[in-house]
Amino acid sequence: MKTWTKCLIGVAGAAVLSFGVISLSCSKTPVVGNASTAYAESSAIVPSESLKIVEALQNSFRAISDGVLPSVVEVDVTETKTVQTIDPFDDIRRYFFGVPDDNNDNKKGRTREYEQKGLGSGVIVRRTGDTLYVLTNNHVAGEATKISVKLNDGREFDGKLVGADARMDVALVSFESKDKSIPVAILGDSDLVKTGDICLAMGAPLGYSQSVTQGIVSAKGRSGSGIGNINDFIQTDAAINQGNSGGPLVNIYGEIIGINTWIASQSGGSQGLGFSIPINNIKGAIDSFISSGKVVYGWLGVSLMPASNDYKEALGVNDKDGALAAQVFIGSPAQKGGMRPGDYIISVGGHKIKDVDQVQREVGRLEAGKTVDFVVVRDGKEVTLSVKIEERTEKVSSDSGKLWPGFIAAPITEDIKKQFELDTDKGVLVTNVLAKSPASALRLQQGDVITAVNGKSVKNLKEFYAELSKVEKSVNFDVYSNGGTITTGTYKF
Repeated sequence: MKTWTKCLIGVAGAAVLSFGVISLSCSKTPVVGNASTAYAESSAIVPSESLKIVEALQNSFRAISDGVLPSVVEVDVTETKTVQTIDPFDDIRRYFFGVPDDNNDNKKGRTREYEQKGLGSGVIVRRTGDTLYVLTNNHVAGEATKISVKLNDGREFDGKLVGADARMDVALVSFESKDKSIPVAILGDSDLVKTGDICLAMGAPLGYSQSVTQGIVSAKGRSGSGIGNINDFIQTDAAINQGNSGGPLVNIYGEIIGINTWIASQSGGSQGLGFSIPINNIKGAIDSFISSGKVVYGWLGVSLMPASNDYKEALGVNDKDGALAAQVFIGSPAQKGGMRPGDYIISVGGHKIKDVDQVQREVGRLEAGKTVDFVVVRDGKEVTLSVKIEERTEKVSSDSGKLWPGFIAAPITEDIKKQFELDTDKGVLVTNVLAKSPASALRLQQGDVITAVNGKSVKNLKEFYAELSKVEKSVNFDVYSNGGTITTGTYKF
């Protein structure tokens, strides 16, 4: 049985970038006879009606390439890296003679900077006066100290990083030119893309600039969570290789529907599994980069988790797609809007929710200050909540001490009973206790079984969340262990 391994090209800096020089040796085979004559003779055996169809398709590809390629660029970057150098004589002195190495100045002297060059692709998406803006990937230009933008006619311009975002893996580069004939690409509507649509990938694979490959849209909505990306990717079998990153995925109307970002491969080369960021995910980021140099994400203030079959059964949502709000930040927009731990989110702003990633994308696109309706399932009933979104900052979104209740409640199943050697199936299991959280303050531990909230008995996950939603000013839990029950101290809000 074969073991298949994903090689994620295009992640964390040096992936879909083409670093270094690739040397290829090609042999040429002489062509016998007159090429144009041979073409004319071979065409004569193809039925004219059939040839018209193929020629129409070929002419379409030519027109798309002629129209879009002038806005596709090669992005050459230089990154300055710092490495620790080795002094063999100093290491010998320390090893054989016990000389301490606590001189910080000496350590600083043993670092060295070097320049690392790479290339990717990009597409011109906007012009403001003499400034043109190129959309590319964060892993192409996000860490660059020098950027050069090369047009399809060979002209090169000094580029400037306008903004970059690692969560979405996009970046915007600008360059200056008074030439008004430099074209700007037309952005399409990626929401209209369907599986099976014909598409073309453009860019500079392995440094071969202005390359075009053709294929179809193989799938939509591919998750990027495995590579730390919040996008729902368009999958295509159009050949995408190292250097294609940042280049456009184009539909038959010559519109940009995606930005090529990564491939799944065992060899490091194209195997027909390429992935592009839908252009609709990025349109707002272009404006944010130009106005503030960064992507401003909306913040809801919940800790989301996918609901397994056990969770769905325990919550009574077996037939619904969605995402579980397992915990809620104290003082967050979610809490202010009435959202509670255990709410199962099925709709955001009128859009049905498929999974956790979609909630993150939908919220991330919302502007701070906008009020949006969330539909949740609570205690078997659908409830609509109006939540005013705030701006996401790393400081507030990473403060796990404000997560309520500060642990993940799990239903007690037969597998859980065996794993934790439990002699009861009543209550909920405590898992993933967070430091400095309310749960930590109450000294809850992994493997505890909660059987009551503020003195109210809870037999299962649904009852636990129902009682937890009633908590207002203070809370305590009854915890069962080894045949006995203890009551925790009281946590006051």
